[in-house]
Amino acid sequence: MRVVVQNDENGAAVGWRGRGPGRRPRGAVRGGLGLLVAAALASGCVQGGGSDADVRPALGQQQSSSAPPAAGAHAELLGAGTAEKAAKAARVAAAKRWGLDRVPLVAPAPPAKKPRITTRDGFEVDDHEELGLPPVFTTIPTKKKIVFLTIDDGAEKDPAFLRMMRDLKIPYSAFLSNYLVKDDYGYFRKMQDTGVVLNNHTLHHPYLPGLSYAEQKREICGMQDVIEKRYGRRPTLFRPPYGNYNQDTLRAAKACGIKYAPLWDEEVFVDHWEYREWDQDLHPGDIVLSHFRGRDDWKGTMPDMIRRFLKKVTDKGYAVARLEDYL
Repeated sequence: MRVVVQNDENGAAVGWRGRGPGRRPRGAVRGGLGLLVAAALASGCVQGGGSDADVRPALGQQQSSSAPPAAGAHAELLGAGTAEKAAKAARVAAAKRWGLDRVPLVAPAPPAKKPRITTRDGFEVDDHEELGLPPVFTTIPTKKKIVFLTIDDGAEKDPAFLRMMRDLKIPYSAFLSNYLVKDDYGYFRKMQDTGVVLNNHTLHHPYLPGLSYAEQKREICGMQDVIEKRYGRRPTLFRPPYGNYNQDTLRAAKACGIKYAPLWDEEVFVDHWEYREWDQDLHPGDIVLSHFRGRDDWKGTMPDMIRRFLKKVTDKGYAVARLEDYL
């Protein structure tokens, strides 16, 4: 297997214990290994020059009879190059401003054809496929060195976190529980305004397998209603609290309009990482979990957590992509 390492702007080669209001129970699902294969990017260059009359054709080529590029075309190329340099300079400045050792890598464009998402082996419920239930997965099928950041619940509402993610242009997905976000819906509206998709994490964050089908449906559909009322759209992504679910959970989710139930392969805290896989490492397409938490629960802030997250991701040559772009 060949590994291709991406480089940062300077040319340098560059788990699953959730925390709800209390400590999260461990699940009993098994994992597998992701593939560590990366895509290489090639760049070309544009050569400027004088008029056709001043340039002899190469041996075996005919003299060009076309007119030289118009001045406007040169200006357009120069403008594009200037914009690219300005964007790169802005990324460098933002990384320095937020205390990052390296500039985060930029994710490649998402595929025109979305990957086929299926339930991870061992994560199925009875009649999962026959009932057409939402797939449960921890990784997006891809060979690109990208990971996806997802953040749960909504307890901490740190303005600095919003500024940091906006300045660095780091994509992420939010999974919200109403009992934690209802005191400040506006905070998450600001988040949505920057392109973040707000997804379903139930009304009250219960242990869903302990509830009846009807109770689970109220929790999931009720949160669908809240997000639609407050933010204008009904989510298609749902994450069960603590990562625990049964057939009734997925049946209820489907009835509420949910199409996908992403879990996670790694979890990042302010002071450490936790892993699902035995190799304790990142893999292409992994979904990473964190939480809206601050000093009341962590030994640091959400920006501190993001610095830890970006350090490992960037040092290992990964970029952060937007989960919804691959679904």
